[in-house]
Amino acid sequence: MERGAAAALGCALRSPSPSPSPAPQWRPLLRCPRRDPPVPPRTLLPPARLFRHLDMKKGQSRNSFKTFSSSGHSGVRQNYDNLVNDKLLIDCGEDQDCVLGGIVALGKFDALHIGHRELAMHASKAGTPFLLSFVGMAEVLGWTYRPPIVAQCDRKRVLSSWAPYCRNVVPLEYQVEFSKVRSLSPRQFVERLSKDLRIKGVVAGENYRFGYKASGDAAELVKLCEEFGLSAFIVRSVMDTAKRSHNGVAATINSSDKGQVSSSRVRHALAIGDMEYVSELLGRKHRLVLMVNQKCLHERKRIVLPNSCMLNMPPAEGLYENCDLVNGGYIGPCRVIINSDTIIIEIKDENSLSPNPIEEVRQLGIEFG
Repeated sequence: MERGAAAALGCALRSPSPSPSPAPQWRPLLRCPRRDPPVPPRTLLPPARLFRHLDMKKGQSRNSFKTFSSSGHSGVRQNYDNLVNDKLLIDCGEDQDCVLGGIVALGKFDALHIGHRELAMHASKAGTPFLLSFVGMAEVLGWTYRPPIVAQCDRKRVLSSWAPYCRNVVPLEYQVEFSKVRSLSPRQFVERLSKDLRIKGVVAGENYRFGYKASGDAAELVKLCEEFGLSAFIVRSVMDTAKRSHNGVAATINSSDKGQVSSSRVRHALAIGDMEYVSELLGRKHRLVLMVNQKCLHERKRIVLPNSCMLNMPPAEGLYENCDLVNGGYIGPCRVIINSDTIIIEIKDENSLSPNPIEEVRQLGIEFG
């Protein structure tokens, strides 16, 4: 098993006794039993009917819906555009069936590190694995912009490398606009996962928080999933066994840091330029993706680009040996110099470069050894 590999935790079954139940005891990978949702009570009135309201003057649909009961009283009318905008997944169709019947791993998944890979691995054991990530948090919460750890255009490549850990299935990632779920209570959030996305179950880390102002925790997630007929798998955090320190002092990442692998820990390692440590946390070499434009200079064995070409977070300023240059395929070994304005790539084998590599590609990647 991978170092620091997580053991999945299952939910504790509650006693039917009316006396207070003891604190939940986590057990390895015990799936919550799937329950059918309760049957709604019968009503004497027939179900409401849906009518499309037409603007007879213009002879066109007004793109709004109105519900009517058999008693003739009108219900709430919603604009069609609002119905479309209310969809949870921003990169899925109107039917929102991209994750139908799958097991969804919940999180931000900024770094796609070994802890995130562990969640996908456990999701693959129970069904088709999906990652449900939240985007737009910085804008909504007023955080200072930070470049992503993994370039958006490079995420599919990273997820493809996880297939050997996920029963040879590549996890697919879908995104949820954070502003659409921020105000939801924990119950409302799980209800939407169940009814709107129609998933089979969820996987989350033991420190996962959700709902408005992060009011829900892993234990409540298990309880609500059981209520809505979903399976729930809670996975122990993958711990950072390297325990790196600099100048004899171990860095404090943030108030929630308990030594687990996290995106914040990856950012810290990049900020101090410890690329060996970064590789341990990610389970792969860090790839910096560069957008090639007219400002790029190519001089025989040297390629010079402005820092504005970077699509994700670079390591600290300095000299980096034992790097590799890629452009979809492998180009060759290189050394990299990062300063405040530019990034300089020095190719070690001049024969590995084509006559004009800058004009042939739109992107270059640097993998740091």
